[in-house]
Amino acid sequence: MKLNTLTTAILLMGLSSSGAFAAAMDRSGQSISAFLQPNNYFEAGVSVLDANISGNMRDNWNVPSTDQFKSGADMSNTSLGDMAESFLIPSFALKYQANQHISLGLIYDQPFGAKAKYSNQDKIHPTAVGSVGLGDTTFENSGTFHRNGESTEVSVDSQSLSFIVGYQPNENWNIYGGPVYQSVKGDVQLRGSVYGPLGGGICTIAVGRPICSEMKDLDTGNISNGYNASIPEKFEFGYLAGLAFQIPKIALKTSLTYRSEIDYKVDVEENMSYANLALLSIVPLGGLPILGKDYVYKEGKTKITTPQSLNLDFQSGIMENTIAYVNVRWVDWSKFSIRPQKFGELSSALTQKVAGTPRGFDLISYDKDQISATFGVARKFNDQWAISLIGGWDSGTGELASTLGPIDGYWSAGIGAQFSPTPSTFIQAGARHFWFGDAKAQSASWFGTERYDADFTKNTAMGYSMKIGYKF
Repeated sequence: MKLNTLTTAILLMGLSSSGAFAAAMDRSGQSISAFLQPNNYFEAGVSVLDANISGNMRDNWNVPSTDQFKSGADMSNTSLGDMAESFLIPSFALKYQANQHISLGLIYDQPFGAKAKYSNQDKIHPTAVGSVGLGDTTFENSGTFHRNGESTEVSVDSQSLSFIVGYQPNENWNIYGGPVYQSVKGDVQLRGSVYGPLGGGICTIAVGRPICSEMKDLDTGNISNGYNASIPEKFEFGYLAGLAFQIPKIALKTSLTYRSEIDYKVDVEENMSYANLALLSIVPLGGLPILGKDYVYKEGKTKITTPQSLNLDFQSGIMENTIAYVNVRWVDWSKFSIRPQKFGELSSALTQKVAGTPRGFDLISYDKDQISATFGVARKFNDQWAISLIGGWDSGTGELASTLGPIDGYWSAGIGAQFSPTPSTFIQAGARHFWFGDAKAQSASWFGTERYDADFTKNTAMGYSMKIGYKF
């Protein structure tokens, strides 16, 4: 049952890990399959994902506040348009067999990322909420996720170069490892009444009545539409290490690869605001200097840690010219969080005042680790054509999800084809359909509780990938 290892193994790489929309911010799957190809090898590819993620504000929703009068309850059960943005993931890999026992590899990918933007066409609050005759128009021209024509949106990008050295004591074993040079950068803006003072408005109680007020920008004094954070691009080193075993005669190949977490300390540029509230000194949220015009935020760096992960890959021939394969991936998302310095100061002050604890809350965090699996069969029809059928599952990171990524895992199915015009070259293309798990979207202030803001259900996506390869 000796198979053409090059043809079948290359086919698997096309859709087993690329084009995915995984839990949290996992994107590329961080495959090292190219490094395990025989002899010298080069590939370059691109994956695109086009998702549609929409939802509804939950039943009995109201503006987050100390307001028992349910300010903003008119927005409960209103619909939210598609907030997913399409994204593209390029990649390339080069593997060089220096001699019988030593191989060298270079892999470029974009392992983590996020891209989302809420629609500014979603419903707006029909009236100024909680006005007490002071001219407050807190939620005029504002929706739950947009304000004055600007929407809540997030963009996170990463780039990674993996430098790999492998040692093969014989034809069956490969021990490998090396440094990983990785960057992260991002931009987040919060808009709308879901985010309270961070979204441009604040509600509380005064003289037995609800009162809501607009926020003002600390730097300009103009009306603030909400919070902005910009994370400058920063590069740091991590590492990977792994072990692979193969029996070429039966097309059996398995590998286990560990990637370390990578720590960053960055100066996040934040745009903060203060409460434009005439009764600030006497209302329950009064006595919070951090909401005042003259408050001076402390300066400090923000720690960001991209998570550690494990990839287990296995393939084996099951009949002539046919192989089965599976990839299982674990990512340590439960320890991931981003809490910019000034955001953290404000969140700690708010929880201290409202709940009696300075715990604060994170801008982005996740409850659970991610486990995902991709599986399928591939068959070679002749020296030029092969086809692969693919299935996938992702655990997600919990039903309670961030408003910046409101899905809870997925199931997927796809098909791929490969054409080899010469024994040394191939062209590959494929597509996958994703069925996302339903999620309850939480704004940051509700992390760690059961309260949430919106339901996102029955959402789907299509992923497409293309790759070229060359054996030399």
